[in-house]
Amino acid sequence: MFKAILKKLTIFIFFLLVVASFAGTGYFLYKKSEEPPVVHETVAPLRTDIVKKTVATGSINPRQEIEIKSHVSGVVDTLYVEAGDVVEVGQLIAKIRIIPSVTSLHDAESTVEAVRITYENDRNELTRQRKVFEQNLISESEFNAFELAARRSAQELEAAIANLELVREGASKRSGTESNLVHSTAAGMVLDVPVEVGNFVIESNTFNDGTTIAAVANMNEMIFEGRVDESEVGKIRLGMPLDLRIGALDTERFNAELEFIAPKGIELEGAIQFEIRAKINMPADAFLRAGYSANADIVLDRRENVLAVREADLLFEDDKVLVEVETGAQVFAKKEIQVGLSDGIHIEVLSGLDSETRIKKN
Repeated sequence: MFKAILKKLTIFIFFLLVVASFAGTGYFLYKKSEEPPVVHETVAPLRTDIVKKTVATGSINPRQEIEIKSHVSGVVDTLYVEAGDVVEVGQLIAKIRIIPSVTSLHDAESTVEAVRITYENDRNELTRQRKVFEQNLISESEFNAFELAARRSAQELEAAIANLELVREGASKRSGTESNLVHSTAAGMVLDVPVEVGNFVIESNTFNDGTTIAAVANMNEMIFEGRVDESEVGKIRLGMPLDLRIGALDTERFNAELEFIAPKGIELEGAIQFEIRAKINMPADAFLRAGYSANADIVLDRRENVLAVREADLLFEDDKVLVEVETGAQVFAKKEIQVGLSDGIHIEVLSGLDSETRIKKN
């Protein structure tokens, strides 16, 4: 009796499970039929300009920066300019107070005394010989020799005194020479004055570059100096246009022309970089500060007003480039196309599409 009841209960539970399974399947299919169909967005090819470029990082600098140096050693006594001033050739930059060495001063003083003795002897001898000449006891040619010696010793004394003044003060009143005054050797803007009043400076000579008093540059002739990676250097050529973006000037862009590519690369952070230089075409009202950081877009290739599609909408199968073309309402078929230049976002369509064809957007 118990076994019969258990058997009927088992059959009933199995029947309920079957019914529940069919009911669940029906409910799922019903809900799925209520979901809206997937609508794929389509786009048409567009006509646009495609520019392939590489980016070089660098800075803005004057083409030539002139360092103004002193011809004498000493202490800076006066500075007549500061950074930002505009100077002309020959304009006074600084005055140096000379501190002569004991040896140089002693030699100059000794020379003056020796030459003074010679001059006084020649002058006294000339006075005596003039009296003798007036008495017709010597010829005119003999008298002229004494007169010439006196003149020569006078000039030597004057030169020795002038040299002593130069050693002491760096200036000679007799000759008008002022070697302790530093003048600008170039016209332009003062970029930097690295010394201050009271600083000791060293003269520029054959064995020493000397201390820089000021740096002057023509700010109307600026260049871009940067570097490109070895993977890109083979694609650039002299004369290529550059589009400069300067970090400090968000909205302004400047045109430049590539004028130098280094023949030798340098290793930086494990990569080989090549230095480049480009001339900036400066607008008349523009002013660029030396040292601005900048990025340069170098145009490698360009296509204007060509048919193009987004690279994201392409499919790649077996070395073929495909797009899904709409053949009917939400019906798509794959089609092979030929493509050309790409800028990383859009790619040129050479054949296989026209401007009226709509393709599936990925």
